[in-house]
Amino acid sequence: MAGLTCANYLHRAGKSVLVLDAADAVGGRVRTDITPEGFRLDRGFQILLTRYPEVQRLMDYGALDLRAFESGAVIQLPTGRETTLINPLRQPLAAFEALTSPIGSLPDKLRIANLVRHVSKYTAGQLISRNSSNQEDTLTYLRRKGFSERIIDTFFRPFFGGVYLDRQLRTAANFFEFVFQQFVVGDAAVPNLGIQAIPEQLAARLPTGSVRLNSPVSAIDGTRVRLWTDEVLEAAAVVIATDGTAAQQLLPTQTLSAPTPTSEWRKTTCTYFAAPHSPGHGDKLLRLNAMPGALAHNVVFPSDAAPGYAPAGQTLVSVNTHGAHGLTEEDLLNRLRAELAAWFGPATAQWQHLRTYEITHALPAYPAGQPYRQSLRLADTLYQCGDYTAYPSLNAAMATGREVAEMLLV
Repeated sequence: MAGLTCANYLHRAGKSVLVLDAADAVGGRVRTDITPEGFRLDRGFQILLTRYPEVQRLMDYGALDLRAFESGAVIQLPTGRETTLINPLRQPLAAFEALTSPIGSLPDKLRIANLVRHVSKYTAGQLISRNSSNQEDTLTYLRRKGFSERIIDTFFRPFFGGVYLDRQLRTAANFFEFVFQQFVVGDAAVPNLGIQAIPEQLAARLPTGSVRLNSPVSAIDGTRVRLWTDEVLEAAAVVIATDGTAAQQLLPTQTLSAPTPTSEWRKTTCTYFAAPHSPGHGDKLLRLNAMPGALAHNVVFPSDAAPGYAPAGQTLVSVNTHGAHGLTEEDLLNRLRAELAAWFGPATAQWQHLRTYEITHALPAYPAGQPYRQSLRLADTLYQCGDYTAYPSLNAAMATGREVAEMLLV
């Protein structure tokens, strides 16, 4: 997404661009597979936050045919009881049923209302940049703000732990404020035909022949790029728009004017099932699991919001497990089936397993104290962009791609 964004801005300015992609389709981590039955499986459950500034700047939402999820969640509590929150961040006092909700105390709900007011005073850019060098992570931030352990464990860990892929909430607090604001002001949505529609829209705007797939790069030497086929290409400038791990392998360290960040990754496993009926009954709500020791951390029915994700008469079920679990696929599947049966009832025995994606490089880690922007200019003719150079989000990938393009156009 960073490279396609950069290429789009350069093309708009009349520059000639060539995008080299090692994969068989554009998108990097933003990819969708289609099964023979017609299910659309995103490689890891992903959403588009519709108020991301960079996405609004560049994407055509109408052409994406975005379908929004309901703002809220159904939470399975440690007791096994379920509670439903509608608009918990937009209308916290109403959503949390101020006096009766088992999620947190009345002071907790008042603190969420105060947090909504706080983030509403800033732009998204101000939130991500303010206090970015502060050594405070999200968990420390929430405790400092006075939130109880009950609401941290039953709401913040399952909800924002799913956003971060980090239920320990070690992610930097400035990113928490940024993401919190995005959920307050916008929707969480997906294109009706899968998340890959986003990069495909950008690729379609480039001239024919300017995107070369199945073209892995083996080395970069100044403005010369060598492919694995030994073909050598030369350009006025080179932009490395891979993930952080691949960038470190490609970067000619002797030419760098600035260090690149060390890449640490958050992991996730996404297990897809086909169900004859939706357990969500079309409510479009995320299911969060606050049960200790659970592997089904959250469950989503994407086709309830976006019917294009499943063939007619079928429901797509996405079950997400965050972090390393150390299980074989068979053992994980058996454990998940047991948890799902206890959560959704015996009808889950009819669910057909479609595919399991174990994604070791899902999101770059963004620990407390990491600057919100790394250097994008590495040498006079060498640049890098991607969310690993900033913070883990589609917005950051696109922002760094745009900023590199602006550097090249000066």
